[in-house]
Amino acid sequence: MKTAMNHREPSAAWRARRANRRGAVAVEFAVVAPILLAVLFGLIELGRAFEMQNLLEVAAREGARFASMDRDGMLEPDENANDKLIQDVKNYLATNGISQDDITVEIKDFENPEQDFDIDDPGNDLKLFEVRVSVDWSSVSLTPVSAASDYPLVARVVFRNGRATISD
Repeated sequence: MKTAMNHREPSAAWRARRANRRGAVAVEFAVVAPILLAVLFGLIELGRAFEMQNLLEVAAREGARFASMDRDGMLEPDENANDKLIQDVKNYLATNGISQDDITVEIKDFENPEQDFDIDDPGNDLKLFEVRVSVDWSSVSLTPVSAASDYPLVARVVFRNGRATISD
C-alpha cells in the first residue's frame, strides 16, 4: 500500500501567471470599489431619510395626542395649548438631533387647511385638526445637499380635538 502522496512543485510558468493575476485583481477592485462605496453611502442616506420621516410622524402623532388629553395642570399659567404642542414636538425632535430652529410645526383646521386651529377654543371641541411637522432634508442629511436638491420632509396627522380624561 502506498501512503505517501505525490506532491509536485508548481512550475515557474504557473507562478508567473499567478503573479500576473494579482495585478488584475487589484485593477478590478479599483474599478468596482467606487461603485460599491457609492451604493453603500446611498443606502445609508436612504436609511437616514426613512429614520427622519418616522421621527417626524411620531412627533406629529404625540403632539396631536396631547390635544386629545385632559390638559388641566399641564399648561403654565400664561401658556396656551397650541404653544405647548409646538414646543413639545420641537423638544422631542431636538432630543433626536434635529435643531429646533429647523423645525416647522403647524396646527391647521382639517376642513379648512389654510386656517390655523385653536385647540383651546371651546367652539373647536370635537372638531378635526391637523398637525404638520416639517424639516428640510439639508438640515438632517449626513451629506451636503445643494439648495437646488433640497426638499422638505413632512409628516401630517389628523386628530379630533376632544379631551379624554386620564383616570388613576
